[in-house]
Amino acid sequence: MSGGDMAKPLLGHRSVEGDHSVTPAAGRTIGVLGSGDFARSLAIRLVCSGFKVVVGSRNPKRKAGLFPSAAEVTFQADAVKKTDVIFVAVFREHYSTLCDLADALAGKILVDVSNNTEINHHKESNAEYLASLFPACTVVKGFNVISAWTLQSGARDGNKQVLICSNNQEAKRTVAEIAQVMGFTPVDMGCMSSACEIENIPLRLLPAWKIPIFLALGLFLCFFTYNLVRQVIHPYIREQKNKFYKIPIEVVNTTLPCVAYVMLSLVYLPGVLAACSQLYYGTKYRRFPDWLDQWLQHRKQIGLLSFFCAALHAVYSLCLPMRRSHRYQLIETAVKQAVEKKMNIWVEEEVWRMEIYISVGIIALGLLSLLAITSLPSIANSLNWREFSFVQSTLGFIALVISTLHTLTYGWSRAFDENQYKFYLPPTYTLTLLVPCTVILAKVIFSLPCIQQRLLRIRRGWEKGRYVKFVLPSATGEYSSGETSSNV
Repeated sequence: MSGGDMAKPLLGHRSVEGDHSVTPAAGRTIGVLGSGDFARSLAIRLVCSGFKVVVGSRNPKRKAGLFPSAAEVTFQADAVKKTDVIFVAVFREHYSTLCDLADALAGKILVDVSNNTEINHHKESNAEYLASLFPACTVVKGFNVISAWTLQSGARDGNKQVLICSNNQEAKRTVAEIAQVMGFTPVDMGCMSSACEIENIPLRLLPAWKIPIFLALGLFLCFFTYNLVRQVIHPYIREQKNKFYKIPIEVVNTTLPCVAYVMLSLVYLPGVLAACSQLYYGTKYRRFPDWLDQWLQHRKQIGLLSFFCAALHAVYSLCLPMRRSHRYQLIETAVKQAVEKKMNIWVEEEVWRMEIYISVGIIALGLLSLLAITSLPSIANSLNWREFSFVQSTLGFIALVISTLHTLTYGWSRAFDENQYKFYLPPTYTLTLLVPCTVILAKVIFSLPCIQQRLLRIRRGWEKGRYVKFVLPSATGEYSSGETSSNV
């Protein structure tokens, strides 16, 4: 494998943030026990970072060709003798095969990089189990959250953080130094008791996305069922018309914008509730309820799912004319016009409605795209706080307003047409307007100077009912102090 960009550490020889005692150690010899994919990637990254690497394998002749030529591949016993820092890149069930090396490993630092197949699969972590097998060694948990691909491609193409824990501070400092020279950012997670939590991290599947995904799926099922009843079940029961062909495209396309619109409003609704709480209690130091706190923390994921549904809606809408059913309907309409000898069916109002509806929808989707892009860490890190707040807060609210105009234009005057109420159920878009309009109305109220100033004072530390000192001049010209309530 050629060096290229791998030939140099990506972050250079910087010291660990906040710990200036850590110095570069490129050139020292590092041992690797194991010859799997992770061991090979680890050896490549270590060699390209300037370390001397000794790989211990049970079959060194057969495995030597899999490692870079600069790495020495030998038997495990020989590799252990040549270094004091050894990466144990074998599975937990194979730890016992290393017991014959216990005497040679005594006093050395063992870096456990293993993971489990299930969360909390064992009572003790892999690192603790390794430490129990080799009590004369110092075990450090680390590098398990880094994938083999990240090791080969460099820290630019993956997570830069390396979580490290151990009961020995000197051993953690040594491993942190190695991680930094390799181009990663070491993070001290404390003592060995944190190993179980570190090993669970790679096994979690989108932990911050579970609630937003379930919320989106719940809204989708509700709106899909509602639209199914109105668009398919109603004509089948009342008019004996078979319109089940609408389910895959038309019903889904009617549901997606509802989910996107409501999800977008749910991004800004918790901020409204938080502001109401601060105004009511007159302080910013009172904790929000747990459900509101969780809601505030999931706004990014909710917003991205809103954009996803809006993008799908745009794609579905573009595909509507491609359907065979749509072509049949066009031909049927043309035949009816010919029979009735209608030469001009132009309806000025409908033309303007659709033009405005599509135009506003494109603008709304563009703003949602901007919100989604700026939420990416690589983009967000290039913005200062004011720029990020302007995009996510101001432009986000504008996107909500434009989405509301998009919905209102779609409905137009049909909300007042009694034929639109199937089974006495109102059109779907009228239901979606409830939450967004509440958010918009609340935002307008909060923008009133009297409320805006009070909310700003609260967020700067002012508290209702708190007494503060003041100083007033006396009749003799001297100043006297007193107290008054801060809410006067």
